[in-house]
Amino acid sequence: MNKITIVGTGSVGSTIAYTLTVTGMASEIVMIDINGEKAMGEALDIRQGTPFCNSCSLYAGSYADAVNSDIVILTSGVARKPGQSRLDLAQINVNITRSIIPEITKYAPDATYVIVSNPVDILTYTFCKYSGLPQERIIGSGTILDTARLRSRLSDYFFINQQNVHAYVLGEHGDSCFIPWSVANISNIPINEYGKSVQMRGIDFPELKYEEVEEYVKKSGARIISRKGATFYAVSISVCHLVKCLLSGIDTTLTVSTMLNGEYGIDDVCLSLLNVVGEKGAHSKVLIPLNDDELKALHHSADTLKGIINSITW
Repeated sequence: MNKITIVGTGSVGSTIAYTLTVTGMASEIVMIDINGEKAMGEALDIRQGTPFCNSCSLYAGSYADAVNSDIVILTSGVARKPGQSRLDLAQINVNITRSIIPEITKYAPDATYVIVSNPVDILTYTFCKYSGLPQERIIGSGTILDTARLRSRLSDYFFINQQNVHAYVLGEHGDSCFIPWSVANISNIPINEYGKSVQMRGIDFPELKYEEVEEYVKKSGARIISRKGATFYAVSISVCHLVKCLLSGIDTTLTVSTMLNGEYGIDDVCLSLLNVVGEKGAHSKVLIPLNDDELKALHHSADTLKGIINSITW
């Protein structure tokens, strides 16, 4: 029996609720929104399909209904518009998040909190600073989606199942993120050696252009927004995978955003590193051996986020 509360019933929050219901990960889902009618409509729309999938009690509610939640997912805030960066949203969504924190933590003090709203690293930091909850139970969705985009792109390059691709996007969920290519591999073969290692007739792997792949990862969200006005399917699938890992008894490594406390010489900022995630939250960090250029990129990402944090009126 798993109870999950979702705060914010826009496209992302509603798609997460739908995906959780269809996959059977939750037995009870509470949907909360400042627009109560919207929350009721979304909950009813999903609930009417439950006779054809796993049984789930899904309803719109208030903060008080979040009591005894195992996981609380925050998707509330102003959505990113075409041409707008995630960081442009910072001040508005920080104010919204700060107003939500005392309301939700009062009723669900023991839940694990998953922050999805953008800029996710800044809002994860906000939650860490103002909620008073243990840091391991405050997790930003971070670069799990960026990492999925990277693996998808690399699988296309090499005509291989995405599950055989092991590569990560670290840092900010935004323009200063970076790929530590030194540890990227396919089935334990370094990424720059894989193409010449495969003996397959009729297959000529294209040259892997690192900058092109990085550009694809960084600009995918903006390209989708320019075409359809929003992104919500892939991020919802990514968040539901994170939820599955949190509910599982087996730890999994994921690139989620958490507070840094001296790792790589960085502290007092939230960004994505490889974390061990399980029923105890994001309880451990995996310190990937980064080369000098990658370490410099990580510090640049941290400094970028700290610049935003310092510009916010707290």
